[in-house]
Amino acid sequence: MTWDHPRGFDPLAAASALWEQQTGETIAWDRRSLQDFETYPVEDLAQRYDLIVIDHPHVGEIAESGCLIALDEAVEPAALAAIAAGSIGGSYESYRWARHQWALPIDAAAQVQAWVPSRIAAPVADWTDLTALALAGRAALPLRPPHSLMSLFTLCGLTGVRLDATGETLFPPEAARAFALLERFAAALDPCVYDMDPIALLEEMARPGATLAVAPLIYGYVSYAMPGFRSETIGFADVPTLEHGPSGSALGGTGIAVSARGRDPAAAVRFATWIAGGAVQRDVIATHGGQPAHAAAWDADAANAATREFYRATRATLDAAWLRPRHRGYMAFQHLASQRLNLALQRQESADEAIMALNRLHAASR
Repeated sequence: MTWDHPRGFDPLAAASALWEQQTGETIAWDRRSLQDFETYPVEDLAQRYDLIVIDHPHVGEIAESGCLIALDEAVEPAALAAIAAGSIGGSYESYRWARHQWALPIDAAAQVQAWVPSRIAAPVADWTDLTALALAGRAALPLRPPHSLMSLFTLCGLTGVRLDATGETLFPPEAARAFALLERFAAALDPCVYDMDPIALLEEMARPGATLAVAPLIYGYVSYAMPGFRSETIGFADVPTLEHGPSGSALGGTGIAVSARGRDPAAAVRFATWIAGGAVQRDVIATHGGQPAHAAAWDADAANAATREFYRATRATLDAAWLRPRHRGYMAFQHLASQRLNLALQRQESADEAIMALNRLHAASR
């Protein structure tokens, strides 16, 4: 089971076809929507699928459920060490919880900046330059849950606010400034952005005749940087800076996990280890519309030449990305907090009130 987007499906289909040629083992992939990918319980998927592409904030729930194989107990240490050494940013670490590795990174992402070269001369370098673009309808953010919360996380990083991912109080009082920046920007946007996820906003940016030129905080999608994917090719860059940048972007990406209830766990582990390795990430995943998690692909001249330098242009943001909380109650918090944050943004609540409300939800989740 993977997620329903060319970036999430096409490279896995290509890798599986090559795997069948090499081993005779057939792997067929089903897909779920981006919204389901972010919310659907992995425990339920593990009842039906041998291999599952997951999002790292689920690992706290996974570790307690026993639904996945701990890969550090099933993969050769040397192979794990090679995958970890090539990890982009915290991608490998993000799937480690309770002293075990629950998935191997196959896709690396964080909030970066998207821009349309035919509509603006260069990506925006400084956050303070965005207000005029937003008021003119040329800059926007996707604010559909959970992406509004991801933007608040990233703005905390850009303003130098340290979030406590392991404690009861996630946001310190200084996070009020990050909220105020997000609120000010959101107030200049068409309310339709509250119903848009990154894919929807990128589709709007890629639409012929659109005026939207910049999305300063959005999960990178390498597909849109490939000539011919859409009529408008989108460029990607590091996030605009404030005092501290580009640091603290909310880490995303995906990992491949193996069900503990599958028909042939050993075969599934072999495939997961193979597809997460540097050579396959560079030569198969990157060449079939994927967004690899291994530095062998991000450093490759061919991968960058085919994507308007997507990898090199966003690497600093990825390497300095922030790892979200991953405790058992985090996924419920992420959903509720995103909804509460959007309410605060739309009502233009005081920053202090909004931050206190989010902290109450986080404390309850723990």
